[in-house]
Amino acid sequence: MNFDEVLCLVGGFGKFQKILYIWICVPQIFLAFHMLVSVFTGAVPPHFCRSTWPSTGGPASSDFNFSLVSGSNGRPELSCKVQLNYSGGLALNDGHPTGSCQGGWEYSKEVFHSTIVTEWDLVCDSANLNNIGSSIYMFGLLVGAVMFGSLADKYGRRSIILIGLAIQSIFGVGAAFAPNFYIYILLRFMVGTSVSGVIMNAFVLGTEWTGSKERMLAGIITDYFFGFGYIFLAGVAYLIRDWRKLQLAISAPGFLFIFYIWVLPESARWLMANNRKEEAWELIRKVARVNGKQLTEDLEIWEVRLEKRKHTVLDLVRTPKMRKQSLIVFYLWFVNVLVYYGLSLNISDFGMNIYLTQMIFGLVEMPARTITLFTLNRSRKFSQLAFLAVGDAKHLSFPPELSMIKTALAMVGKFGITASLSIIYVYSAEVFPTVIRQNGIGIGSMCARAGGVLAPIIYLLSGISKQAPMVLFGLCPLLGSALTLLLPETANKPLPDTIEDVEGSNLRFDFSVFIFTDDGYIPNKQ
Repeated sequence: MNFDEVLCLVGGFGKFQKILYIWICVPQIFLAFHMLVSVFTGAVPPHFCRSTWPSTGGPASSDFNFSLVSGSNGRPELSCKVQLNYSGGLALNDGHPTGSCQGGWEYSKEVFHSTIVTEWDLVCDSANLNNIGSSIYMFGLLVGAVMFGSLADKYGRRSIILIGLAIQSIFGVGAAFAPNFYIYILLRFMVGTSVSGVIMNAFVLGTEWTGSKERMLAGIITDYFFGFGYIFLAGVAYLIRDWRKLQLAISAPGFLFIFYIWVLPESARWLMANNRKEEAWELIRKVARVNGKQLTEDLEIWEVRLEKRKHTVLDLVRTPKMRKQSLIVFYLWFVNVLVYYGLSLNISDFGMNIYLTQMIFGLVEMPARTITLFTLNRSRKFSQLAFLAVGDAKHLSFPPELSMIKTALAMVGKFGITASLSIIYVYSAEVFPTVIRQNGIGIGSMCARAGGVLAPIIYLLSGISKQAPMVLFGLCPLLGSALTLLLPETANKPLPDTIEDVEGSNLRFDFSVFIFTDDGYIPNKQ
């Protein structure tokens, strides 16, 4: 008997699993806070360079109309080109490098009381540091995915989740007291590694305790809570306008998760795989009791012994058809995350109230994730293609000064890319054959994190051409939609088990000597 059959006996999604998902889902809210807080802590308010004037006298920022140094869309387009004279008049910054603002910078406090930009003057010649800082945080996600993925296989899902939550809280609070920008970025990098570890292993822990029929729905539940965090962040940031207090507010509650030491269970599948059968059986009996099921004493789990695999990541690109499908799926992972964070981290570009835009973007995620439950069963291929194309809607050519139209298009694009991102998890697991599925999804996840790293950097191209970032963010998903046409349809079809299955070989198997498990067919050596 395999583990899924045991789950059916003790309850595939009973009271135990529902409680478990509460423990898994609540941290997702705070993970969303950390992922998106830079929208507010790294915001750039309108600003100008003061001329060197005496310490007394001169106009104060509270008396100055900052719209004079802002473009029509509310962005500080002229901020680096003007200085405020002692008399209070504006003058073009002729011959004075923007980086040598000896009089200091003056910032509008109409929306933000303080941000990392206003505290460390990350404007004009130093503006690129802000985007680079966001990329370093995203690089932390990449490092965390690689590091905590392997550690979880060795030390267990539960241990890594607990460690990740502790790192997130300690370094998140530390970032609120960072003495300079570079220490702040280092601390944010550490937070990024922990966020990646918690997201990945919480999802794995939940799915390993959930019956096969409920897994897709259970996975969507965790996505909903990430969306709740998206929405709640707008309210928290609206109430707390100082970046240090905001960073502290989203980090300090993480210490409350210390009680997870006593309530969060380990994965029984992982315990079985690591020959800790007594602990696994103790958990299984507990699940049966909580779910109100009877477990017979003579029930034994058939131990799945997987033969040592000779397959490596090179098998993903060794044969023609497998190579084509692998490269396309890797690109889809990359472009989905690239566009998702390209939209999510730059909502200030739309010229509307930043808090309202953040809340709307969070609300859009709910129907986007829900609709995939209905479209996936019909077609993985065309669902992926269509939603990825919709994710390009933000980058259609419309007059940039029409902020309402831009925001509406951005919401349509956010809807599409969120749904597309949900689909790629399911689709890629079905495209890769069993013998290299873990390798394929692992490389795909790394490509996704690379997209997250590049998303803030691409906006640096606006220094060369204001249209360059939008052109790239527009072409990438369109290319992904076209490439999806080359992938096979996997809805309601058996999973491929070997590379030969993908390549279309006419090999025949005697299924009487194979046993069906979660990962496909394996030789029965009993």
